[in-house]
Amino acid sequence: MMPWWSWRPGHGGGDSDTRSRTVQEAAVRIGAPAQRESEEGCLGADRAEMRSLPAVVAPVTLQRIGAVLDLLDVRYLSDGAGNLMAMWERHAVLFALEGPDDEILVMRARPHATVPPDWADRAYRVVNEWNHTRRFCKAYMGDPTERGQLPIYAEVQVPLGAGVHEALLMELLTTGAAASSGFVDWLYDEGGLL
Repeated sequence: MMPWWSWRPGHGGGDSDTRSRTVQEAAVRIGAPAQRESEEGCLGADRAEMRSLPAVVAPVTLQRIGAVLDLLDVRYLSDGAGNLMAMWERHAVLFALEGPDDEILVMRARPHATVPPDWADRAYRVVNEWNHTRRFCKAYMGDPTERGQLPIYAEVQVPLGAGVHEALLMELLTTGAAASSGFVDWLYDEGGLL
C-alpha cells in the first residue's frame, strides 16, 4: 500500500518501501500544528527572529527542518524514513528530502478530502487553472486511492545542494506551508472542487 504522500516517478527519493513505514511513536509530536501569526504575517516568525538565526550555510537535513518547524510552532509527525508531516484542519503537508543526495527540499500538500472518479474531468480543469495562474506550489492529481477516490496534491521542490542558512530555510518552510494553505482554501472556495 502506497502512503498518501507517494512520490512521483523520476523525482528521486528512494523506493516506496522506505516511504511506507509506519509512524514511529518515539518521534511523534501529538496534536494539530498551531499556527501563530506575527506582525509580518509570517507563519510564527518575524523578521527580527529570522535575523537572529545563525547565518552559517550548511547542508539541509530533516533534523534542521524539524528544528525550524519547532521554532515556527508547527507540530509534526515523523515516519520511519524520517520524513516530517504536519496536519492542519483541511490538509496535511509532507516535508521531505529527495534526490540522489537528499538535497531537494520537497513540501507536498494533500487536502484530506478527495474527489470522486466521476469528477475527474472537472478536477483536472481546476488543477490546471491553479497551475496556469500561480507560480509557487504546483498542483497535480494522484493515482486513485484504494476506495477509487482521486487525491489532489500541491508540491514545491527546492534544490539546496549548495546548502542553506537557517533564516532562508525558515522562509522556505513558511512560504511552502502558507502556499499549501492557500491552495487548499482555493480548492474549497474559488476552485469549487472540495
